Amino acid sequence: MSMEHSTLQAPPCTAHPHFIATESRKTAASCKLMNTRRNRIASRALWLMILLMITMAIGRAESVNNSSSAGLFWSTAKEDEDQPRKAERNDDSTAAAIVNDHDELDGGFSSIDGMLQWAIGHSDPATLKETAQDVQRLSPSELKKRQMEIKELMEKLKTPSDAQLIQIAIDDLNNSTLSLEDSHRALQELLILVEPIDNANDLSKLGGLSVLVGQLNHPDTDIRKISAWILGKASQNNPLVQKQVLELGALSKLMKMVKSSFVEEAVKALYTVSSLIRNNLAGQEMFYVEAGDLMLQDILGNSSFEIRLHRKAVSLVGDLAKCQLENMHKVEPPLFRDRFFLKSVVDLTASADLDLQEKALAAIKNLLQLRTTEALVLKDFCGLDTALERLRQQLQEVMLEEDQRDYAMDVEALRREVELIFFRKLDDSGSNMIR
Repeated sequence: MSMEHSTLQAPPCTAHPHFIATESRKTAASCKLMNTRRNRIASRALWLMILLMITMAIGRAESVNNSSSAGLFWSTAKEDEDQPRKAERNDDSTAAAIVNDHDELDGGFSSIDGMLQWAIGHSDPATLKETAQDVQRLSPSELKKRQMEIKELMEKLKTPSDAQLIQIAIDDLNNSTLSLEDSHRALQELLILVEPIDNANDLSKLGGLSVLVGQLNHPDTDIRKISAWILGKASQNNPLVQKQVLELGALSKLMKMVKSSFVEEAVKALYTVSSLIRNNLAGQEMFYVEAGDLMLQDILGNSSFEIRLHRKAVSLVGDLAKCQLENMHKVEPPLFRDRFFLKSVVDLTASADLDLQEKALAAIKNLLQLRTTEALVLKDFCGLDTALERLRQQLQEVMLEEDQRDYAMDVEALRREVELIFFRKLDDSGSNMIR
């Protein structure tokens, strides 16, 4: 892979991912990329320093010939060599301090002076003399050519923008000869970069969405998983990207991936399905056409499924029900009045996982407010009243644990809210029957 198209691996971190600041990760990714680039051009830095000095000398006095320029340069180098060892240490420490300052600023050299300082601090006089003799043989036209190369090199040393990093990663993924390891690195870079909504939109403008959708068919599990994850991040709360990803036919591929025997792939695929259709009526219609209701029933009705799939599935149910409440003019899908489906949601409240219990309660709260959801079915067939009382007792026990108390109290508050809505709906049903 060429120097210009190198990619980076996501920076290691010991903290929980949800507590990592987005900007810090972006900066770390950019700095690592620039450090890699700087290392690759370090061997050219000495040559650059000499050419810069010659160029400046030519600018000051075009009549100066190559011989005198080289002589002046060598004289300076020789004087540096003759300095006492103590002075050398001071010069080195000063140069190192300058380099460190530049590193902290942008991961590269902020100016020509910074480059010169670095080159001087990493050169020995013998090499300087040998290179000066080579430079002496350059013609004016060759010097002009080198000057242009210097300008191009300085441009490459600048910290790239997020859009440039995204383009580099996309170009890498489009490279059919790219190794699997480098493909992983390119995807990990995109995973970090697409979090800000502007970057997600840039991913679309630069053609990255179609590349990622294509990667969903890749034979490597990790490639499929990370590609789906990136699409999910880019689509989250972003109607423009949602629309474009849906138009690329990603939804059906992702729903097939949810059935994968590889748990991580299935979890990331379901996350992305949720991101694509959340608050998106067109996406939800496509979801139901693709038998999304059956997919949800299959996950929620199977206790052997990984708990993260249960969490994401019931969370999606809550989102779908909420969107239906906000669009009452839309016909409610049959899923919301299916008694077996409703029972599978209620049964999740018996889980020992507080997070899953909370998500199940949130879904039940929204389902209860729909027109077609029958309170009597929830009571007689699903046993919601019994489930809510059992959950109350369980939460009372959890509240005795200091580290879980606050969370359990929040879940209990939600449980009481659901109970209130449920009994109110039961009363309304009884009143309607009397009439």
